[in-house]
Amino acid sequence: MTRTLSFGLLCLVLPSLAAGQESPNKAPQSAELGEPAPDFTLTDLHGNTHRLSDYVKAKKVVVLEWFNPGCPAVKQLHDKGIVTSLADKYKDQGVVWLAINSGGPGKQGHGIPINKAAAESWSIAYPILHDETGAVGRMYRAKVTPHLYVVDSTGTLVYNGAFNNRQEPNTPEYVGFVDQAVDAVLEGDPVATPTARPYG
Repeated sequence: MTRTLSFGLLCLVLPSLAAGQESPNKAPQSAELGEPAPDFTLTDLHGNTHRLSDYVKAKKVVVLEWFNPGCPAVKQLHDKGIVTSLADKYKDQGVVWLAINSGGPGKQGHGIPINKAAAESWSIAYPILHDETGAVGRMYRAKVTPHLYVVDSTGTLVYNGAFNNRQEPNTPEYVGFVDQAVDAVLEGDPVATPTARPYG
């Protein structure tokens, strides 16, 4: 049995845990703005382990990007290179960017080959993590892809929502919610827009 969370297009499927199935990402808490971001441990496409708590201990600002290479909204952002250019910009400032795929087996965008092909096609240099059980997606209440979160260097969740307002970059109407949040954190300022309705 699977539970589907969607907003408009079907872009994120969070599978339910089977009876008796254990997950290393069980947590009593869920993601709340202004509170510690729930910890998790996931592996990337190359089998490397990533723990949010390790990045928090290292005082890193972390961006979490819920990712599905089959989702039209994800494709639109990545085809234009908007996400990777922003991740590259902040990498030079010590910001860690992690993509998380919560799609289960048989669902859209699932599987190492598909995600490796997407990473190569879109020049994604940051890790893409597997959350096949959907446990981390449920902790963060990720609704669609893309759905983004910013965790400051103290481990506090300071942003939850859309990547941008779907306007074209470099136009007067454009609002990049994630870059606004990260810039504020790096400058030691409060995030002016801590949440924006995600689309996908």
